Amino acid sequence: MTPLRIAQICPVATAVPPVGSGSVELVTWLLTEGLVKRGHDVTLFATGDSTTSARLESIYPRGFWHDTTMWPWELYEMLNLAAAVERGQRDFDIVHFQAAYYPMSLGFARLTHVPLVQTLHHSPTPEEVRLWSRYPEAPFVAISNEQARLLSGLNVVGTVLHGIDTDSFVFRETPDDYLLFLGRFTDGKGPVQAIEVAKRAGFRIILAAPEDDYYHQKIAPLVDGERVIYAGEVGHERKVELFSGARALLYPVQSGEPFGLVLAEAMACGTPVAALDRGAVREVIDDGVTGIVFENEDAMAAGLDRVFALDRRIVRDRGVARYGAMRMVDEYIAIYEKLVRAHAASPAAETAGAR
Repeated sequence: MTPLRIAQICPVATAVPPVGSGSVELVTWLLTEGLVKRGHDVTLFATGDSTTSARLESIYPRGFWHDTTMWPWELYEMLNLAAAVERGQRDFDIVHFQAAYYPMSLGFARLTHVPLVQTLHHSPTPEEVRLWSRYPEAPFVAISNEQARLLSGLNVVGTVLHGIDTDSFVFRETPDDYLLFLGRFTDGKGPVQAIEVAKRAGFRIILAAPEDDYYHQKIAPLVDGERVIYAGEVGHERKVELFSGARALLYPVQSGEPFGLVLAEAMACGTPVAALDRGAVREVIDDGVTGIVFENEDAMAAGLDRVFALDRRIVRDRGVARYGAMRMVDEYIAIYEKLVRAHAASPAAETAGAR
């Protein structure tokens, strides 16, 4: 198929690639860069301080995480989306919206004359899915089979697991003597449980995440600087150092997640994962190979020796094989081509062409 003209719409919370947190922004940037490498004509709708090899279109100099005057943030997201939709058939063959919070793109599904596809980055509730079912024809790409299950009844056109830049993650055969928690501080991520598991197992734990109210209320009282160490929000280089040096990544999630990017990142450093059996964990982790999946925190604390015994070289090799960015890119291209072909053959395309 000839190169596609693709509009890739990134959240406008922060620049891409993100300096610190921002898994949605990072995945969107990697996808964009990979599409350009594959020879497609890509326009990235993102903040003006972003860096990309695609054509950058921005209506905001920076994101709402850094500019408190950008409120309500939903309006800024919607106008960024609208900027791409308005150019529609004139400039693009397909428009791809990365929904960090919810797919507000559905409201444009019947107003554009090119395929508009949504990738959701959280686990939807039944109430959300019922609302979105007002647009049963709107195509979604799921980021795991678990998320596809939750999107039941909607038009899920494919499942693409996230990819990472595996070359930028460093392997270490012999780690240091600490455990790692990396992610946002929320009840759902289980940082308090991670600290408890580390204490019961007799290991130091390093926590790396942005400081927030949850940190001050529930985490800071537990940080002593010796056995429980807070590293703050970390950039990529420091994150890789922490992953590579950890005996294991602790992932005691309390609520199911649709993927878990930190799991793939840990594997790319050869670091095995100790995780609770929630959400898409069993899709991302090869139980007994790249990590161990536990039923509860008691089992996790008692079973860490099994995690440490996993071969770090095999963990690294499996992580690289499964989660390379270009695998993700090629799977998205196949979906784009399928949608573009189907749209070209539809009555809607013939009607639009006659206008």
